[in-house]
Amino acid sequence: MLHQIRRATAEDYPGIMEIWESAVKATHDFLAEEDFNYFKKVIPRDYLPNLEVYLITENNDAKGFASVAEGNLEMLFIHNDARGKGYGKKLYEFMKETTGLTKVDVNEQNPQAIGFYEKMGFKKIGRSEKDGSGKDYPLIHMSL
Repeated sequence: MLHQIRRATAEDYPGIMEIWESAVKATHDFLAEEDFNYFKKVIPRDYLPNLEVYLITENNDAKGFASVAEGNLEMLFIHNDARGKGYGKKLYEFMKETTGLTKVDVNEQNPQAIGFYEKMGFKKIGRSEKDGSGKDYPLIHMSL
């Protein structure tokens, strides 16, 4: 697999949001439509410009993106069409090597993601009733 990982720029945001939308629709069936629309609005406006976001691409086609802040994996999403092909693992390994990543919060209602992070060596260390936006989506806190 000939992939590249590079820093994302503002020009990448539409593609990033396309990846986000495809991944969330495939894995976050618990997310209420109004919350989906809320995140779709605030991610490119409030999150992406304030984070170092990395894209994994193949032939200049973005397959996924990730971001780490203060050792916490803030986001890692792979386009639904590209899932199960190793992009998530490659992107995760890159982030771990370059950013000092040690922890991640995962939606409790997303068992696939919890399983992925357990496979990557994370252990569950706690739980919150609400997500980072104060919405009623319980989070599992995981650490390496």
